[in-house]
Parts: sequence; C-alpha cells; structure tokens
Amino acid sequence: MSNFDLSIQYFLQLAVILAACRLVGWAARWIGQPQVVGEMIAGVVLGPSVLGLLGERPFGLPLPDLQKALFSEPVLKTVLYCMAQVGLVLYMFLVGAEFNAGLLREKGRTAAAVSASGMFVPFVLGAILAFLLFERLPLFNPAASKAEAALFMGAAMCITAFPMLARIIVERGIAGTRLGTLALAAGSMDDAAAWCVLAIVLASFNANPAIAMTAIAGGIAYAVVAIVVIRPLLRPLAAAVEARGELTPRVFSFVLMLLLAAAWLTDYVRIYAVFGAFILGAVMPRGRLCRELQQKIEPLTTNFLLPLFFVYSGLNTRIDLVSTGALWGAAAVVLVAACAGKYVACALAARLSGESLRDSLAIGALMNARGLMELIILNIGLERGLITHELFTIMVLMAIVTTLMATPLFNWVYGRFAIPHITDDAPILVR
Repeated sequence: MSNFDLSIQYFLQLAVILAACRLVGWAARWIGQPQVVGEMIAGVVLGPSVLGLLGERPFGLPLPDLQKALFSEPVLKTVLYCMAQVGLVLYMFLVGAEFNAGLLREKGRTAAAVSASGMFVPFVLGAILAFLLFERLPLFNPAASKAEAALFMGAAMCITAFPMLARIIVERGIAGTRLGTLALAAGSMDDAAAWCVLAIVLASFNANPAIAMTAIAGGIAYAVVAIVVIRPLLRPLAAAVEARGELTPRVFSFVLMLLLAAAWLTDYVRIYAVFGAFILGAVMPRGRLCRELQQKIEPLTTNFLLPLFFVYSGLNTRIDLVSTGALWGAAAVVLVAACAGKYVACALAARLSGESLRDSLAIGALMNARGLMELIILNIGLERGLITHELFTIMVLMAIVTTLMATPLFNWVYGRFAIPHITDDAPILVR
C-alpha cells in the first residue's frame, strides 16, 4: 500500500472514529456517564468485537471485510498509534496542570494510607489470580514466567483511572475539598507506584534488570529536576505572560517543545511518556500561563486526539476470543477481585484514617475506576508481547465495567446535589 493510499484511508478512519465517539459519547452522557466512558465503548464497537462480527449475523452484511479494510494493520500500527500517543501526552499534561500539589500536604498521610491499601490488596489478588490461571488458560505469553505474569497482573489490577477520577471530582464540584484533595492525592500516588511495578515487570520479561533500575531512577531524577530546576525557570516566563496579558505563539511553541522533550525523556528511560507529561503539567506556574495553555490545548486534545487512543485500544479488543465458559469465568473472577481489592480496601483505609463513612465509601468508588490508565498499561503489556489478546480483552472489559460503576456508585453514596451541568464548554477534566 502506497503512502497516498495510506493517507486516504487514514482520513476516513479519523472521520469514522470521531463520529462514533461523539455518538456513543452523547449516549453515555445522556445516561449520566462521562464522555470518556462513551469513547471507551466506541473503540470496542468499531473493533472486531462488534463491527467485525455483524457480518456473521443472519443479515449477512459484509461488515467484517469493511472493518478490516477500514482499520488495516499498516495504518493501525503506525499512524493511528503515534497520533494516539500524542493525544495521551497532551491530555496527561492537562491533568497535571489541574492538579493542586499544595493541597497534597494537607491530606498526605491519609492519602498514603488509601493509596497503599489500594495498591497492596488488588496487587496481591491479581498476583494470586495469575498464579492460578497461568497454566490453565491462554492468558500470558508462553515465554513469560509465573512471577512475571503475577507482577503484571498485580500492576494491572491496582492501577487507578486518575484522569477519570479527576473528571468526576470536578463534575461534582468538590475540587479543593477534603474529599477531592484526598482522592486526587491517593490516585496520583497509586499510579506512580504502579508504573514502577510495570517497569520491573518489563525489565524481568526482557531479562534485563537495568531496565527497571533505569526506569525507577530516571523517573525519580526527572521528578526532582522538574520540581527543583524546571519550575523556578518557568516562573519568569509566567510573569512575562502575565505582564503581556496573553500567551504568545513563541511561548506556546516553547512549552510544547518542553513537553515533548519531557515525554521523550521519560519514554526513553522506560517510565513512559505519560509520566513526564503529567509531572511537567504539575510544575507549571499557575495563573494566566497555565489557563491559556489549557484553553489552547484542551479542545483539540479531548475532541480529536484522545479519542484515537480509546479507539486504538478498542480495536485490539477481541471479545470473540473469550469464547469458553472458563474464560468468561476468569473474566467474572477478575472483575470481582478488582472491585473487592480497590473499593473495599480504599474505603476501609480511609475510614480507619478518620474519614467519615460517606467520604470513605465515595473514595472507594472513585479509586475503583480503571479507565484510561488501565488501557495504557494493557496496551504496553500487549505491545511488549507479555499478555495475549484473551487477557487483554478480559482486562479491557473489567476496565469498562469498573469505570461505568464509578459515577453511579459515587452518586449513590454522596447524594445527587449541586451537580454542574456538563456542556461542550466544560473544563477539561469534566469531559
């Protein structure tokens, strides 16, 4: 296929992807779910799990051929993948820019307790499941060891959908409150630890301990440099923007260059680009610089680039591969273990730390969502050949279900009051 043919196909892909995400996203919001839930489901709908199977129904429509032709391997594995990664980096930068690190000190001890519980319990449950299922079902690469499978499964089970959590917090109008600060702090700690575990898993799978050491040391070093060096250097830039009253194209280009360099660096040391993007967003000086960056980046990212990542994940999801009772049984056990490990453990830790029963249950509901971060870690495992498409599909289904549960559970616990109306002009984390 020539480059010209690839570009023609890619533009059609983009049109179909955006149309599907908006349509399914509208349906999700109509039933009270965030846009991100619709985008996750749209990806599965466009993939072989739904669109690719319609031709096997009594109508006999040739849709499997259409699905394969529309999302061919050359475009899927190259252009769509790269564009999805760019969207992911920009979005995580925005998430970091929304994060109020100063509030972390107020609830640091409780957040650490919630995060530790939300990491340890689901990690142990995931590791036990991996040991039990390793030789019974085709879930892992035969080249992987039981220990590697256990580590990956544990890391995948204990991840939290930090962006999803932030969206619900802003949507409910509790950003900056005790509950909102505690949940954001615990979620950020949770995900940072999960990335370190994932680095160890991949290092072991590649028989190279240096990968894990480089990832962890490099990630810590980057975070320290960002806080100690980059943040002070950005303050004069922020002051200049305040004085001028606008974000100039030159400053905007510089920040984008810095963001891409941060993403490259953390990707290079194997802690992954999203970590670099989030940290850089977190150290950006608050004020006009941060606000205008969000205003310029948010529309294109959330409406165009980020949906590509959800669809890319959905295209790799093959529900038809979960075709036996044993595999569906494994999917049910994974879902139960995921909910018990996150919801129960985090709620109990918050309660024991002195939070009210209502706030504790609400924190458990928020921490239980997997969403975007789960898809990231699963895509890495699939890309590196550690897991099979069967396990990828089971875990994607778990991510979708736990994410679908988050908002209804939170509303049930916290009560439906003072919910801001979500419009197309809503802040980044609401959408």
